[in-house]
Amino acid sequence: MSSDTAMHKYAGGVASYRASEGKTVEVPYRGPIEGTMQEIMGGVRSMMTYIGATKLKEVPKRTTFVRVSAQLNKVFGG
Repeated sequence: MSSDTAMHKYAGGVASYRASEGKTVEVPYRGPIEGTMQEIMGGVRSMMTYIGATKLKEVPKRTTFVRVSAQLNKVFGG
């Protein structure tokens, strides 16, 4: 696992007025992407059913996003 952020690696760094976004993490090969994409699409379809959206552009209109400023992340935290 790399300590670099994704922004540093792909965008050349983080401007002083911005927060770092993303982490760079290597995971072992898990096989073809089709299975992973099927899981992601299933989650998106489920979410859309819960909120009553029929198109992706309806999602922001039918939800309230909540910013979480403090959380414990056991995957990336140390």
